Amino acid sequence: MADALLDINGLDAFYHDFQALYGVDMQVSQGDVIAVIGANGAGKTTLMRAVTGFLKSRAEAIRWKGQAIGALRVDQIASLGIALVPEGRLLFPSLSVEENLIIGGQLKRKGPWNLKRLYSLFPILEERRNVPATALSGGQQQMVAIGRALMSNPELIMMDEISLGLAPVIIKSIYEALPSIVGEGMTAIIVEQDITKALAVSTRVFCLQEGRISLSGNSADVSRDAISRAYFGV
Repeated sequence: MADALLDINGLDAFYHDFQALYGVDMQVSQGDVIAVIGANGAGKTTLMRAVTGFLKSRAEAIRWKGQAIGALRVDQIASLGIALVPEGRLLFPSLSVEENLIIGGQLKRKGPWNLKRLYSLFPILEERRNVPATALSGGQQQMVAIGRALMSNPELIMMDEISLGLAPVIIKSIYEALPSIVGEGMTAIIVEQDITKALAVSTRVFCLQEGRISLSGNSADVSRDAISRAYFGV
């Protein structure tokens, strides 16, 4: 794809001797909202970790605006405008909500996101800004993790297992905030177990099965039968 913001081409990924991804191809354009689905162990988190530099790969396997970034460090990739909301949130337990958010802004990238705007998006965080971040509920911690990523003013935000383990009412509030997050042209890749939600919020969907892309297409056009076959390999 000539105008790809993120171009993944033949990506292999390993944990020591174990191969977790096999020749993954994915092209992401400006403003896309990509859903990545698949069963547990399919390679979804590995894909997120490879793109953001937590797993090293062949340099040319991942390109950002044409630049080969597969071998760059995590901080170098973050400075280019790629942010990760990691599975499990990984907040700093000794820091307050606001301190966790401020850490996300240390890259000093220009953009629309700051504390005032984040507190407008998630008012509960302003109410609890001086509370240790890990003292919050799971859903509120997820809001902090999303906010920390947004504070870096990324061009691409990657959200790994955005609703895992959260109460339905919290999941609803996070998804209601999504249009405000991507509404100004931000690009997003969302790993989601809930296929219905994944299809509803995304423009395109990719299904991983055993480390390989088993399905890709426009979210509005992909049938449930095709997803079932791609998801379960039957």
